[in-house]
Amino acid sequence: MAVAQSNISQSGAFVLFTCAMFTGSVPFKMSATSMFPMCVRASRGLLRLRNGGRGGSNSTGVDLIRALSTEKPPTGDGSATGGLAQAILQERLQQQQKSQGQPPPEGDGDSEQKQDQGEDKKQKENTAYAKKMVMRLAGLMGIGGAVGMVYVFGSNSVDEQGNAIPDQFDNDTPVIQQLRRTFKYFQDYRQMIIEPTSPKLLPDPLREPYYQPPYTLVLELTDVLLHPEWSTAYPLIDSIDPQGFVMYRLFRDATRYMEGHHVKDVSCLNRDTSKVIVVDCKREAFSLQPFNGMALTKWDGNSEDRTLYDLAHFLKTIALSGVDDVRSVLENYALEDDPVEAFKRRQAQLAQEEEQRLAELAQPKKQGISLGSITGRFWRSKQQ
Repeated sequence: MAVAQSNISQSGAFVLFTCAMFTGSVPFKMSATSMFPMCVRASRGLLRLRNGGRGGSNSTGVDLIRALSTEKPPTGDGSATGGLAQAILQERLQQQQKSQGQPPPEGDGDSEQKQDQGEDKKQKENTAYAKKMVMRLAGLMGIGGAVGMVYVFGSNSVDEQGNAIPDQFDNDTPVIQQLRRTFKYFQDYRQMIIEPTSPKLLPDPLREPYYQPPYTLVLELTDVLLHPEWSTAYPLIDSIDPQGFVMYRLFRDATRYMEGHHVKDVSCLNRDTSKVIVVDCKREAFSLQPFNGMALTKWDGNSEDRTLYDLAHFLKTIALSGVDDVRSVLENYALEDDPVEAFKRRQAQLAQEEEQRLAELAQPKKQGISLGSITGRFWRSKQQ
């Protein structure tokens, strides 16, 4: 057996060594008649495998497996030995095919495919189970949150001593009391968001001897004075207005929430609406009084933007002109995409027209002076 082992390939040596050990381990359970045909078939197959390996093909090994699998093993205890040799040869052949990039036999591919399908099915079942548990947990949390919300917002208000304050829901059953108080709380909260906090957002105008500015300017902070990436309004207003020219500061609770927009209602300012100018970057902000507002272009943070300088010139023109009703002026810019730029363009056009008018008035005067001087000279010469 050792001589034959040195004359064959490495794979054949492994099989022959295994057969030798096996035959030596069970000499009393196997007969010579059952061992001899198996060894003959194995030797022939290994020799063919060796010759096939020299040629670079594994067809001989495949034939060997087919031969061992098709031939019927001897009856008795030798059938177990033949099955073991067949399994060892088949496993070795599969390893060689994998190392050389050849596909495994069809039977193994089907078993692996079935195994993959089983794993996919198991994974889908686990995913469905996890989703079901998450939905149940979310439902329990939602129910618990709703119950806790009804308990917190549906209880009676208390005074400073901790005593419950009676209300109109005390005569209802406990559960109905909690539900109705909770509903009223959210209804009041919604109303607080939609409506301004007060019908008079500003105090009454100052009287003599105090000075009350004739015009009221409502200036939006976001996208007009500041870039929207900034926050904390009070410190920023203090930094841009250290002298305190901004007399009042109003926030979102002073607006009306309409169709998804916060609208500034000029009628709630407690000021003469004919003297109120709203400056914003959104037309929806003054949709209730469209002729009281100016919609500027959004400021994108560019330090070279001069929109505020032009706006100051526009407001200064209104103040110096003493306009009785600013709405008559702002109405002319209601349809402009950029009212400040339109104001500059119209101012330049007016200046050009005024210059041309003065030039036309000056030209006839010069002609009249020239004609009179000529007539006077002629008259004086005639008298002389």
